[in-house]
Amino acid sequence: MSDFRRVTDDFTTSPQISTADVAEAARQGFIAIVCNRPDGEDPGQPSAAEIRGAAEAHGLSFSHIPVRGAPGPAEVEAMRQAVDAASGPVLAYCRSGTRSITTWAIGQAMSGARERGELVSLGRGAGYDLSGALGG
Repeated sequence: MSDFRRVTDDFTTSPQISTADVAEAARQGFIAIVCNRPDGEDPGQPSAAEIRGAAEAHGLSFSHIPVRGAPGPAEVEAMRQAVDAASGPVLAYCRSGTRSITTWAIGQAMSGARERGELVSLGRGAGYDLSGALGG
């Protein structure tokens, strides 16, 4: 069951998705999917390769940027590049969506694209508390 949480017109986050959710993402107009979840975190979770296959079958691009714990500079930069390279809406997911939105938000703050207060507000609107992750 899709739990897509719109953050901006071009960025949405979600807890773990299934291959059926990929079809729904394509139907809703997403053009790219980013997986921030390492494979094998939980028994039975779909692998990044499974989601990649479904994404490609629906014409969506796919990036696997696994984040373990807090995102580091390499993950933040890879996420920024993946979102910037997309020519339309991006759906990013992990176990709960927290690592995805945090990784994206840190990149937004570091690049100066968005102010901390705006990011905290966007996160709150999507059901995430970014205040600790973005300092303050």
